[in-house]
Amino acid sequence: MNIVCLDLEGVLVPEIWIAFAKASGIPELKRTTRDEPDYDKLMTWRLGILKEHGLGLKEIQETIAGIDPIPGAKEFLDELRALTQVIIISDTFEQFAGPLMKKLGYPTIFCNSLEVSENGEITGYRMRCEQSKLTTVRALQSIGYETIAAGDSHNDLGMIKAGKAGFLFKSTEQIKADHPDIPAFETYDEFLCAIKKCL
Repeated sequence: MNIVCLDLEGVLVPEIWIAFAKASGIPELKRTTRDEPDYDKLMTWRLGILKEHGLGLKEIQETIAGIDPIPGAKEFLDELRALTQVIIISDTFEQFAGPLMKKLGYPTIFCNSLEVSENGEITGYRMRCEQSKLTTVRALQSIGYETIAAGDSHNDLGMIKAGKAGFLFKSTEQIKADHPDIPAFETYDEFLCAIKKCL
């Protein structure tokens, strides 16, 4: 039995923090897991910038409301879900993902949770588990699934390498160069063909 595990941001939807960096006029927030492999370091840094500028969950959610999936993403996901089970495994947060899941047809997503004070300030975050993507893939394997995984960033590499097949999708030139053994794709059609060959 196969299950496909996909990253969310950069693969199916644009990067939320990049969109918010543009909306808020704070270019430092464009930094993502493509640039910083240490997720705790990245999030601590982001929360510091939000606090410094007096921004909270409401402002980020207003930006997310205007984000649409990458063109072709919903159709790709619909076709893939007709072939096999699919789970989105993301380091994003429940408070960010909801509106995006609606636009993608409510696929299953495993993600994390923000800690938010009454005034809307994001005070912290709770990871679902340590190394959430790799840990989730290994858990799926432990209950009889063969995993096929794909993502675009440093934090996807563990789950990509752990399964029977793994791919980079719309990744950076640097990550592709550092991992030439991982097949890399730029279009949903090519990506879907590669996955089909593994099923």
